[in-house]
Amino acid sequence: MNILDKYILKRYLVTFAVMLLLFIPIGIMANLAEQIGKMIDNDAPTNEIIIYYLNFTIYIGSLLFPIFLFLSIIFFTSKLASNTEIVAILSSGVSYNRFLRPYLIGATIIAVTMLVMAMFIVPNASKGYNEFKFKYLKKGKQDRITSNIFNQLNENDFLYVSSFDPARQNANKFTFERFNDDNTLDFKMSANSIRWVEKDSIYRLVKYSKRKMVGDSAIMETKNRLDTLFAFKIDDLTPVSYIAETKNLYELNKFIKDQKRKGASNINSYLLVKYRRWALPLTAFILTIIAVAVSSVKRRGGMGVNLAFGIGVAFIYIFFDRVFGTLAEQAGFSPLLAVIIPNIVFGILAFYLLQNAKR
Repeated sequence: MNILDKYILKRYLVTFAVMLLLFIPIGIMANLAEQIGKMIDNDAPTNEIIIYYLNFTIYIGSLLFPIFLFLSIIFFTSKLASNTEIVAILSSGVSYNRFLRPYLIGATIIAVTMLVMAMFIVPNASKGYNEFKFKYLKKGKQDRITSNIFNQLNENDFLYVSSFDPARQNANKFTFERFNDDNTLDFKMSANSIRWVEKDSIYRLVKYSKRKMVGDSAIMETKNRLDTLFAFKIDDLTPVSYIAETKNLYELNKFIKDQKRKGASNINSYLLVKYRRWALPLTAFILTIIAVAVSSVKRRGGMGVNLAFGIGVAFIYIFFDRVFGTLAEQAGFSPLLAVIIPNIVFGILAFYLLQNAKR
């Protein structure tokens, strides 16, 4: 890298870091001002609040990474343009593509950082952030589906419960069915309720009955109470709504594979989380090119016009991302397309603006 590369790259990374350091504390103070009453009312311990805001910093920072990246590039590039530094660089014989190179190097550094964080660091922060939120800030609100739960545990085992209470670790109207490899019923087990007894590490069934098929006959067994073991965990009946966000790369792949095998109805929301993580590097490059193309030209109104345009583009990007994400989660739209389409649209916009800027 020559002096020009180092100069622009330094401004790129320093401005981005300053943007994070400025806005994240503001976000923390705004959130604290909004939630402090609920924290006091629900007796949230101080140490848990501190850990929550550490997780909040990582979680919110990861969500706003692309926006901070975009606005920081517009900010410092507009400043270069207003000081006619870009005109001087291009007039010295440096091509626009060559001028763009340090930006792409910076985008690569940010993209790799974002990808590593999204795959391995943010999931743990997301878990702590969401657990605290539902424990103290949304106390009493459901963080998962709790009624009419059907689950396929493996190729042969199926279970159903009419209602599930995750706090008490019990469920009502429990049914467990096992089928043979030829799809004939092996046995069916029912109970009015099932409860996980943690101290004994067993399941307790109340008003239990079992029908075992032997040829064309059925053997019935009934008991008022039965303590037994199952291969599933009680929380596996219905995972929390944010479960995919809390898993790293390897855990998420395994989780999605298991959920596909079980025929989970909300598999699209898990796939959406996976594809969004992989799309982060592409997003970083697209937003970098758009920001440079917009802000490298000196305009009447200066930096204010460029920042206004940048904020507008950022909100449109978020709007596209949310609309297609909602379609994937609730309307059966392909999660892969829901992630690809906004990036294609903004990729085309980036190409158009770049060609315009070169002229």
